[in-house]
Amino acid sequence: MEEIMKQIKEFNEERDWDQFHSPENLAKSISIEAGELLECFQWNSESYNKEDVYEELADVFTYCFQMAMKLNIDPKEIILKKLEKTKKKYPVEKAKGISTKYNKL
Repeated sequence: MEEIMKQIKEFNEERDWDQFHSPENLAKSISIEAGELLECFQWNSESYNKEDVYEELADVFTYCFQMAMKLNIDPKEIILKKLEKTKKKYPVEKAKGISTKYNKL
């Protein structure tokens, strides 16, 4: 992750784009790119273009990493922390093999 974040930072610094990357703008960009990712599956979820999906997913990840850098947080740390919280909400013995929301398990 560190190498990815370093390269994203360098890319933005070279173009002087950090000035546009407020947390609000990055949140908007994440949402927009997630919408573009969803669009890849809009009419046919079985014969989608994998390269388009990879590119849109990369865009979502890139903006998420930028948000983490802007907020000065470690993505790995917050992902693992959230995963632990989610494990408690969805214990294996109640959630395995079903998609029921945690408050209805």
